[in-house]
Order: sequence, then structure tokens, then C-alpha cells
Amino acid sequence: MFMVMKLRLHNRRHFLQTTSVALGAAWLSPWSASAADATAKRTAVDQVSLGQTGIKLSRLGMGTGSNNGFEQTALGKQEFIDLVHYAYDKGITYFDCAQAYQTFPWIGDAIKGLPREKLFIQSKVPGRPEDALDVIDNQRKVLKTDYVDSLLIHCMMRGDWTDGWKQVMEAFNEAKDKKWIRAKGVSCHTLPALQKATASAWTEVQLVRVNPQGNHMDGASPSWNSGHTDIQPVMEQIKTMHEKGHGVIGMKICGNGDFRKPEDREKSIRFAMSCRDIDAIVIGFTERSQIDEAIERMNRALAEA
Repeated sequence: MFMVMKLRLHNRRHFLQTTSVALGAAWLSPWSASAADATAKRTAVDQVSLGQTGIKLSRLGMGTGSNNGFEQTALGKQEFIDLVHYAYDKGITYFDCAQAYQTFPWIGDAIKGLPREKLFIQSKVPGRPEDALDVIDNQRKVLKTDYVDSLLIHCMMRGDWTDGWKQVMEAFNEAKDKKWIRAKGVSCHTLPALQKATASAWTEVQLVRVNPQGNHMDGASPSWNSGHTDIQPVMEQIKTMHEKGHGVIGMKICGNGDFRKPEDREKSIRFAMSCRDIDAIVIGFTERSQIDEAIERMNRALAEA
């Protein structure tokens, strides 16, 4: 009996010693955590960091402004709400809206019942309102939320916008101080506007048009057609944005809806997922099958990147 107890005590001490050594090695190893991160499987619905804002969002976002939201409103309000909830159930927590979209009055009801702290809501202020702070406050009321996670100046085209929009920029600063918004930035539609946004210390988030085909990308002047633009200048800006710690979100991944062929969508998603300077992307959805397809394509592209 004594020998059995002695053997058990020896085995227990040996187990504790070897476990402690293993745990200690794991704790002290400088590469163990990073190695685990490096081998972690990346997916479309990962919670990723938005630049240096300290904010997390799903890698894939749902856009609500296809053709200024007319395509989503054509679904009817309840079907739109159901689509938002379907996207959330699939793991999408980033929802992109704008005051100028026809869907804007529906967003508050669409996110009702979803855990607000898990959502990333991005909205946009159009034009150059005289009382931008009041506009921002009204957006919170329409969205039925205390704060907007990311608020952008919408559809900027001018290369000198940081001069002409100073009053609006100051209102964004004040709104951030009031905790009405968590991050601020701009959505650009010309290369000069994009370059100015990248250079500005005011900018925290940039919504950038990007696809390898160059459809609806930012050129020297506004482009609303499907003509092809040289993507290299935009990609150079994206790299600089990322290096400066700006949050970088890609849009027009499907060429403003022009990419009807599956191979074009596959090419574009693979391109975006191969670019480590892009934090997240947003795609406008009108059907559940589109959400499923985007997630499947992104997961495959991320696994092979």
C-alpha cells in the first residue's frame, strides 16, 4: 500500500513538473503567440482592426447604397431588414450607409434587436452643410443610436477639400469629442481628393474605390462610367494610408455592379484579399445568395493568399 501511494505521488510530481516546464516555455517563447497568429485561418467575417483607430469590424461589410440605395429599397423595407439580419447571422457586423442613400431611414429599424456593441456602423455626410454638427446629431437620431462608429465626408472630388471643408471637419472633431462618432474620414471619387485625404493628419478612415479591372476607380477627374483607370496611383495611396495608420476600406469591389461574370468577381475579390494594406471591404447586397457567394470567395482567396 505504501509503495502504491509513493508511486502515485511520484507520478503527480512528475506531471506537475513537466507541465510547468511546458507552460513556462510557451510563456517565455517570443515567437509562440505570433506563430499561432500567423497560422490562424483568415475568413471573411474575422473581426479586424481598422487602422490605428482601435475599432474592430468584420472584414466583409454589407453596403446599403447600390445605385444610391434604389436597388435595396426595391426589396421593400421588411425584406431589407431581413437581409441585414441574415448578413449579421452569417458573421457580418459592418454595415455601410449614408444620408444620401434611399435606405438611410430604414437602417435604425434594420439594426434594431442586434447587439449595438458588436456592430460597426459607417455613415456619410453629404455636401457642405452650414451646421454640420446638427446634421451629425440628426444622423444619430435617424439611425436610433447614440454614436456612429465611423463617419465620412461623402463623395469628395476636390483636391483642395481640406481648405473648403474646414468648417465641416471641425464639426466632425467636435462630434468625436462628444462621443457621437468614434472615427472620422472621407470617401473619395478622384485621385487628387484621395491624395489630399492620405496626406491630411485629420483623416482617420478612408473609403477607397478599388478593383484590379480599374472600373470606377479614382482618376485625375471624376469618373462615373465603367471606363478603365490606371490602378497603380491608387494602390500607391493605399499603401501610404496603411503606413500612416489610417483605416482603409475598399469599395467598388464588384465594379459598381458591373462585374456580372463570376470570374470578374472572383478576380477582384482575390485581388483585394491579397492586399494586406486593405483592412476591410464593403459590397452592396440585395440577395442572400450574394452574401453567401462573397463569403465563400473571400474565404477561398484568404486561404490561398
